[in-house]
Amino acid sequence: MENKKQFLFALSGAAAVGFVAVIFVLRWVLHFKEGLAWDGGLAEFNWHPVLIVTGFIFLQGIAIIVYRLPWTWRCSKLVMKFIHAGLNLTAFILAIISMVAVFDFHNAAKIPNMYSLHSWLGLTAVILYGLQLVLGIGLYLIPVTPVSWRAAFMPIHVYSGLFLFTSVIAVALMGITEKLIFGLSNPKYKDSPPEAIFVNVLGVLLVVFGALILWIATRTPWKRPSEQILHSLHTNSGSEDNSKVDISTTLHNLRANLRSSNQ
Repeated sequence: MENKKQFLFALSGAAAVGFVAVIFVLRWVLHFKEGLAWDGGLAEFNWHPVLIVTGFIFLQGIAIIVYRLPWTWRCSKLVMKFIHAGLNLTAFILAIISMVAVFDFHNAAKIPNMYSLHSWLGLTAVILYGLQLVLGIGLYLIPVTPVSWRAAFMPIHVYSGLFLFTSVIAVALMGITEKLIFGLSNPKYKDSPPEAIFVNVLGVLLVVFGALILWIATRTPWKRPSEQILHSLHTNSGSEDNSKVDISTTLHNLRANLRSSNQ
């Protein structure tokens, strides 16, 4: 892998920021809010931000970059597909549960559903994410799908994944701001009480996490090599088990040879 130190720095930063964001959202609902419960009250609503940050943002971000982790390159592509799909499925399930919590709370409190822009875009994101998940499983995990279909859909699959991830973060920022405006009365949000500052920092963490994930996901040198390159790399490495093989150099040479053979 080229610029491996830079990759590890970005990966460590993303993991750390994402983990801290999860801690922040838990601290928010457990310390500043009513805690967590499943009783139709505000404590049930609090599952919404917790599950969105944990599943729909953090887990989805990890799912996006899981192919780029160099220590997984010895795993078969099929295994990595199942891991990628499993993380996305878990994120989707948590997002659905978070939506149920909101509807339960609204119905119990006689609050109208689906009236805000946040709710419109949030539900749209969940629906599109589910469609992306179904199409991804259908095209890339079912063996009978023609290779030509997979190749044709891949650019759309990649773009829509990054678009949805970015959109979810944007919608989450709208949601936490809306919650602060509605939830803070004395003092008000505009007076910058401790809760407002704390949750604003949470929003900054989500933006930084998203930026790091997008950086890792769009850097071409960090892309998982093709199966042909990986097979050649493993063959070369296996024949020299007792020597110190420079994997980065070997990988670079293999890529150069493949480019030359294709010209």
